[in-house]
Amino acid sequence: MSDEKQEEIQEPVTVNEKEGAVQEIVGSTSNSDSDKAPVIAPKAADSDEVLSEIEEENAEDAEDQDNRHRHVIKMLDYHGMSMENLVGELQRLVRNEKVQAIKKHVDGIKHEFDQKFKQFIEGKKQEFVSGGGNEIDFRYNSVTKRQFNEVYSDYREKRNQYYKTLENTLKDNLEKRLEIIEELKGLVSVEEDMNTTYNSFKEIQKKWRAAGPIPRNQYNDVWRTYHHHIEMFYDFLHLNRELRDLDFKHNLEEKTKLITRAEALSEEKDLGRAFRELQELHKIWKEEIGPVARELRDEIWERFSNATKVLHARRQEHQKNLEKIFEENLVVKNEIIAKINALSENAAQNHKALQEQIKQITELRDHFFKAGKVPQKVNESVWKSFKEATRSFNHHKNAFYKSLKKEQQVNLERKRKLVELAVSLKESEEWDSATQEFKRIQSDWKKIGHVPRKYSDAIWKEFKNACNHYFDRLHALKNTAQKEEIANLKKKTAALESLKKWTPVGDQEKDLASIKEAIAAWKSYGRVPFKQKHIDQKFNKVLDGLFKKIGMDKQESELMRYGNKIEQLATSQNQERALSNERQFIRKKIGESKNEILQLENNLQFFKHASEDNPMVKDVLKNIERHKASLEVWQGKLKKLNIMVNNLNKAVVEPDNQTGEEEE
Repeated sequence: MSDEKQEEIQEPVTVNEKEGAVQEIVGSTSNSDSDKAPVIAPKAADSDEVLSEIEEENAEDAEDQDNRHRHVIKMLDYHGMSMENLVGELQRLVRNEKVQAIKKHVDGIKHEFDQKFKQFIEGKKQEFVSGGGNEIDFRYNSVTKRQFNEVYSDYREKRNQYYKTLENTLKDNLEKRLEIIEELKGLVSVEEDMNTTYNSFKEIQKKWRAAGPIPRNQYNDVWRTYHHHIEMFYDFLHLNRELRDLDFKHNLEEKTKLITRAEALSEEKDLGRAFRELQELHKIWKEEIGPVARELRDEIWERFSNATKVLHARRQEHQKNLEKIFEENLVVKNEIIAKINALSENAAQNHKALQEQIKQITELRDHFFKAGKVPQKVNESVWKSFKEATRSFNHHKNAFYKSLKKEQQVNLERKRKLVELAVSLKESEEWDSATQEFKRIQSDWKKIGHVPRKYSDAIWKEFKNACNHYFDRLHALKNTAQKEEIANLKKKTAALESLKKWTPVGDQEKDLASIKEAIAAWKSYGRVPFKQKHIDQKFNKVLDGLFKKIGMDKQESELMRYGNKIEQLATSQNQERALSNERQFIRKKIGESKNEILQLENNLQFFKHASEDNPMVKDVLKNIERHKASLEVWQGKLKKLNIMVNNLNKAVVEPDNQTGEEEE
């Protein structure tokens, strides 16, 4: 090259900072004066955060094209999910999506799961300690946690394997790109035809585009260095202005198209999709299109940058609206925390009411998790307040159940005593007293509260078995007795039908003997079912008719029937008590009859001047005679009863006397 050309090449290069020039990371290998030291280009000072975000996103996508897929994977509200649902969502992502595209999703799921599990395990620990356990001995085997760990471990293994495989490829591609940059640098010092040099430049660009992805942490520096030397080559190319101007023109047209597309994004309703497309436009601007004429660089970049800032302004406005929503969510969550605190301050003191409060706490807790995000600056403090509120309620709940546990221990001892009593009575044959006792202890059992859960089933089974054993025996006995009673009913029904057809022979003594035989037979048949006891009343009515047929008055017939009754009393299980009650009843009736007679006789004093034909006087006299007849019957019954009792007493005393005489 001529000295003139060499001087032009070494002319200082103005680097467009908006195009992203940085300190060159590739060391010099040329001996030319321009390569004696690395070209130092200051890093872009543009503080616009949207540009930084775009660069960061493009660097991430450049490492692996499939990583862009993360944009189409919906980011769910993991904060509002239960632990079980978080495990399910993590499992779905790991199975169905590319492992390099789900990092943010997995990180969000893990953060929420860890928070929820920490609160869950703290609650279980409090219950354990409140139940009398030592905190150091606390262990809890959570199936949900185990499932989460298995799925998360599977994710990490897949991700590590993926990046281990990718690492060598990225490293090789980085070496290729660095070599291409060195090759590009060498073009400005090659002594050859400019057209040949330009064709070599185009080949280098083609090789660059095909070189493949490199590590994301090297991406921006390598691309900026590459573009820095691209600009140097175009400055060198000014010696052949025709070629350079053609390229500048082409690049201007392509960048103008990008600007038009970027400006149109301001009307796109889906901000997420708009930003992803803007990100792609920046990638094309940076990676695929070369520089334009120096005098147009600032102008065209300004247009592209302004279109970017318009979209960024929309995003900021959207973010403000989100912040407003977050503030509203904060109000809702604070209200929920206040309600939990109110329940904690008024914790119920009985099991049923406390269970209802626990249900309310669960609903409030679910509502809290579904209420959505709050401003980042208060996120931790809100979460802390929520945990403290639920912890306070759990403390009251655990304290109640701790005291309830003592009460349940007392209940357990009371129920054990009832079990012992039931077991001791289950073989009893004192049916009346034992049945009443079983009914009493069953009633007492119902009045006793809960016992510790681990004993509840066993003690209830023991008590139930003892009760069932006794009542099974009782029912078996009753079934046997019932069969006998049904048979007796059939006999009495037949006897009653036969007695209805009986005809007196006309001899009162013989007829009376026949009736007595029928009465004796009736008594021998025994008891009938309780619901059929009215058959005895039918029998008595038939007897009244028969006594009337043979000429016996009502008093005689009633006393005869009464003899049957007291014989039944004498053979009853509680003979002495039954006879005593009957005597008291008869004496009461005798007293009532005497009082009625006395009252009626006193009433006659009001009619002493009245004629005996007076209807009222007749009625009083008739009632007096009726009560006197009744009095005679009751007195006759008492006499019969006393004779029965005396005979029974003699039967008891005489054997005792005989025994005494033998002893003498």
